[in-house]
Amino acid sequence: MYFTERDLNKILTNLDALRASVFPVSNPDNEIQSRKQQNFPSVCLIGLGRCGSNIALDVASLVYSARNFYLSEFNNEEKQTREQEYRPMRWIKRSLHLSNSQAVKPVFLIEPLVMLGDLDKDIEGRIRFSHKGEKSGFLHDYTKMKIMDLSEVHAGGAGNAPILGQYLAKIILNKDTQRFANPDWKFIHSYLIDSCGIKANQSRLYFYIFSAGGGTGSGMASEFGLAQQYAYMSKTFDTRMLAEDEENRGHSFVFEPIFTSGICILPNISDHGVEMSEALHINAGRLLCKYLAEEWDFSYNFDNEDSSESSVMHRIRPWNAMMLISNDIMRYAEETDDGGIQHIDVNAMEKYANQYISQQIFNILTAQAVTTDYDENYFRRAGIDIGETIRLDANDLFMSLAGPVAVAYAESVIPADSSLADKKAGTSLNIDDLFFRSIDLPHFNKVTQAIEGISLLPIESGRYRETLASYVKNGYNATELKDLHFFKNCSSVVSIVSLPKDYKLSYMDLNRLKSHLNSLFPNTTLKRYALVIGASANISLTTLIVKSPCLSDDFLTLIVAFIKRCFAKDNYRFDEQLDKAMLEFIRSDDFDEAAVDTMLNEFENPAKILDTNWYAIKPMYEKKYRELIHNKDKFVSINDIRLSRDSVKKAIKYLREIYRHKISKTKVISLNPAGSTSTSSKD
Repeated sequence: MYFTERDLNKILTNLDALRASVFPVSNPDNEIQSRKQQNFPSVCLIGLGRCGSNIALDVASLVYSARNFYLSEFNNEEKQTREQEYRPMRWIKRSLHLSNSQAVKPVFLIEPLVMLGDLDKDIEGRIRFSHKGEKSGFLHDYTKMKIMDLSEVHAGGAGNAPILGQYLAKIILNKDTQRFANPDWKFIHSYLIDSCGIKANQSRLYFYIFSAGGGTGSGMASEFGLAQQYAYMSKTFDTRMLAEDEENRGHSFVFEPIFTSGICILPNISDHGVEMSEALHINAGRLLCKYLAEEWDFSYNFDNEDSSESSVMHRIRPWNAMMLISNDIMRYAEETDDGGIQHIDVNAMEKYANQYISQQIFNILTAQAVTTDYDENYFRRAGIDIGETIRLDANDLFMSLAGPVAVAYAESVIPADSSLADKKAGTSLNIDDLFFRSIDLPHFNKVTQAIEGISLLPIESGRYRETLASYVKNGYNATELKDLHFFKNCSSVVSIVSLPKDYKLSYMDLNRLKSHLNSLFPNTTLKRYALVIGASANISLTTLIVKSPCLSDDFLTLIVAFIKRCFAKDNYRFDEQLDKAMLEFIRSDDFDEAAVDTMLNEFENPAKILDTNWYAIKPMYEKKYRELIHNKDKFVSINDIRLSRDSVKKAIKYLREIYRHKISKTKVISLNPAGSTSTSSKD
């Protein structure tokens, strides 16, 4: 399916070359330093397309700035205060207490490896001459950021067509890395794909950041994810004993679990009566439909259960989970911030989304649950078994998160004096309010400089506001709210509580938080908790909501938009018959696949998105494939990567599975019938 380097010595040589550029030796004459081998960061961010690469660049810039501030002991505080700063920087500075002279500060020195890729040949120029590129030394000093220059395969973008982005990515990932003109590509390929999970490559968490509405990001991202999963899964079936020599001793394919996640930016559905570009909705719908079909095959499709290598390798999906973040975050945040949305420019709006995503990445990266400050009795009294408390390492995420995921987030400033008197006076942390703000519509917190709220609305915003108002009015009674499929059909949640080092969260507060989670998510099979201490100056709550986000209004709207435009037969493309039928397919006890066959063509028609002759474009790209990949056996036609009617059916089956998710509460099983108490016999 994809090119994978099999020669272990070549892989190790490529990794050493990448390591040398990521960790340059400051003093080559120092023999001890030059011999010391650095580990790769445990986390890698892969930004694809314009939107994805901008966000990944933003994260790298924030991390670089945080490290500079920390290591220079905040010498530039006064100067930075005077300068006009954008909100993400104010948020990270506040989280770090950079303007505070306290001796105890949170340590925030996580530095992920950052890979930026685009089909635009000018990606390096765009980054180099951007505001961040021109900042003092950022591009030169942040050696953990690498640019994937793929312009020799295609110098232009994907023309807002994900199928072209996917096809070009397939060319890139099928071409022998030794045949690339760009010498760095084989190093990056060995890191991202050939070596994922082995001892020589210590990275275990990979986050793919991209926009679902474009062509490059949404087309490339899933193909890159599939190539990585293919290489990783191939190792599990490779039982050959590799001969070890002095060079590769200890680095053979004895590997660890990795966790990969797509961070997917969904387009606005509607914006103050302005009709959004239909292509954005169709592109996003294609990505979601493709992912659900792949997730169905991987997780649920065992009709013809087969554990053979060929069966498993053809049922891979691009990521373990896909986090969904709506572009509407910016709109809701601005609506609540004095309502001046008509005066804000596009770049400022984009920074809202970048900041929100950066916050979530930061919180997941720092979620290393340090429990040494708490004894076992603390968790028991709070109703949380210490066995449930997790560090969010790759294996925990691998087992806890799968399929579509939404994020709920909020943070609060800890009172300077958290004494008992303050708590009695009601000036301490309000855990009810913190939880409510995390599930509220996205909004800007002027105290903490954070964007809070839920990353994808369960239902239309007006209805959701009313339901939330009722929730608060009834004393946080979740009776009405928990009936929304977004909450009712959620299979698992992962909650990350982040505390300043010296703040002790009372077990009453923690117990209250657990009660909120239990009442709002009544059918979760799995609830996992992480406790992070010392990574932030504020207390924050991040809740990852698993699988049920695919039943939200936005998600279903985007999928149906794609199916109607690119699959539906003529008489079903323009009326509401297919809309109603899709709801019936999900709700009905029996899935009428024959009705799907009646309404849809066998394959998607990409020409329905492009305003040009698809049949003239297709041979142009296939010729490029033949020219760049000389092995005729590896040729893939664009027709072969079209989504099929079967893909739609599999996506519907996944939605049906989540729609029917419920659990039966544990009941006491007893051999002793009720009322039968034994009486002692009298002498």
